[in-house]
Amino acid sequence: THSTPPNDTAGTTPAWVQSLLALNFPPLSRRASGRITPTATMGIMEKIKEIEAEMARTQKNKATNYHLGTLKAKIAKLRNELLIEQGGSGGGGGEGFDVARLGDARVALIGFPSVGKSTLLGALTATESEAAAYEFTTLTCVPGTMHYRGCRIQVLDLPGIIEGAAHGKGRGREVIAVARNADAILIVLDAGKEGLNRHREILEAELETVGIRLNKRPPDVTYKKRTTGGVRFAATVPLTKLGPDPEKLAMQILREYRISNADILCRQDITVDELVDVVVGNRVYKPCLYFYNKIDTVTIEEIDGLARMPHSCVGSVAKKFNIAEPLEDDLLKANMWKYLGLTRIYTKRKGQQPDLNDPVVLSKIRKGTTMKSLCMNVSTQMARDFNYGLVWGKSAKHSPQRCGLNHDLADQDVVQVVTKTNKQQQQDKGYQSIVQGFSDKYHAKKKEARKKKQGRLRR
Repeated sequence: THSTPPNDTAGTTPAWVQSLLALNFPPLSRRASGRITPTATMGIMEKIKEIEAEMARTQKNKATNYHLGTLKAKIAKLRNELLIEQGGSGGGGGEGFDVARLGDARVALIGFPSVGKSTLLGALTATESEAAAYEFTTLTCVPGTMHYRGCRIQVLDLPGIIEGAAHGKGRGREVIAVARNADAILIVLDAGKEGLNRHREILEAELETVGIRLNKRPPDVTYKKRTTGGVRFAATVPLTKLGPDPEKLAMQILREYRISNADILCRQDITVDELVDVVVGNRVYKPCLYFYNKIDTVTIEEIDGLARMPHSCVGSVAKKFNIAEPLEDDLLKANMWKYLGLTRIYTKRKGQQPDLNDPVVLSKIRKGTTMKSLCMNVSTQMARDFNYGLVWGKSAKHSPQRCGLNHDLADQDVVQVVTKTNKQQQQDKGYQSIVQGFSDKYHAKKKEARKKKQGRLRR
């Protein structure tokens, strides 16, 4: 049995407490490995909350513009530090989250638990994913393939996330990591719960916290670190959103990240948040479509309001509203196709008909839709020996149009690629090195075959 410590009747610290204090324990905020612990995590979260409270109290005007810009830079720095530390402290991806990339594009389904993501996956891809009336039915990543307009689109059904997922709640880090690697995001919402719970705003805030920008383009800003020379700031357009002295604000933000030498060139009127994103450099920009499911549970007025929201589509998986069978066309698939930016290109040989059954699918999000992207998709050797291309279709001013590698192709264009002749290839600068490379490979292959033959003869 353990003895009970004596009571402090004299108003002094007990002897057993003094003996514990004399041991001088080290602080528990970090382990010996330097990784963050829950104590340090709470400290960073408290700092973020304090800065957000100070920003809410500060009035927005020209006099406080520099102060607000500094606070935003501090918040971005703290969030980035928190995400890096949490990512290095274990608890990585769970079962089923490491899914091989297949198809011409990848779409991630994100939403709160029990909004119909698994049922939607079955309606889009005919893949069976466990669905039930209770929450957190899906505990891992379930992939499926949607066949639409001759393309194969990989759709990932992810576990439901909750508020605070950006900081690891409910395996949120694994879900968001998959979303960062997807070509587009489909956020599934419950139309009956959206009016009270504001799930759309919560999910947008969670993705914004981890550096995912939805339906935005990267700022047209050139940012380059240097070793000497200080900070050089220039702009080709008037900057009306950075206060009366944009250069001073930019230097103040760079000072927060301990950057003393850099070049910044702004070609558009950017905000403070966009400037911080450029300096941080780990932001990703994803197209996002919001799908309001279960519209059969709300009134027609509420459906009209949801349908008029930007980047939104309404429907019901259970009642087949705006959603058809997996191989049929419908409104949701058409919107997904538009947001993915896919382009089908049909190729043809000289004197033959084009192959309309197996198109080459290009993506604006991945490698672009130029003639060079088409050649690189087929073969790097084709891009190296490219002479000119003949194009029939929407992107051509006349049929056929002769074009170069920088020509932008349109959907369902027909392309014939003409490569250089041997005499034209001999005039290229790198022709000798290419020939030498082929010769080295040929002789190495012959030498290896000779060794194998000698080994068989010795036996």
